[in-house]
Amino acid sequence: MTPGLIRGDGDRGRRSGPADRDDRYEDEEYAEPIPAARAAREGLAQIAALTGKDALGTVSLQATDEGWLVGVEVVEDHRIPASTDLLGLYEVELDLDGGLIGYRRVRRYQRGKGEVG
Repeated sequence: MTPGLIRGDGDRGRRSGPADRDDRYEDEEYAEPIPAARAAREGLAQIAALTGKDALGTVSLQATDEGWLVGVEVVEDHRIPASTDLLGLYEVELDLDGGLIGYRRVRRYQRGKGEVG
C-alpha cells in the first residue's frame, strides 16, 4: 500500500492536519464592519434622506451579526414653542458596509415630556 493512502481510498490521498480542514471555508470572506462612529453618522444621514425630516442625533448604537442597529431621534412636527415639538425615535438597520437594510419608527413623543420609568 502506498504511504499516505488508506484502504478503500483508491487514488485519493489522505488528508491530514488542521490546514486541510480549513480549505472548505476558503470561498468565505471576512468582512470587517464599518467603525461605530461611521455607522452612527450613516444611520443619521439615511433617516434624514428617507424621511425628509430634521434628524437631531444618534441616541443609540448596537452591533449586530449583520452590521449595526442605530437609534436616531427626529423632529416629526415642529411646534411653537419648540419644547412642544413632536419627536420620533427611529431604528435604522445597517449592513457591515453601512448600507441600509431597513428602518422603522419605534415611538413618538413630545419633546418636553421626559421618559417615565
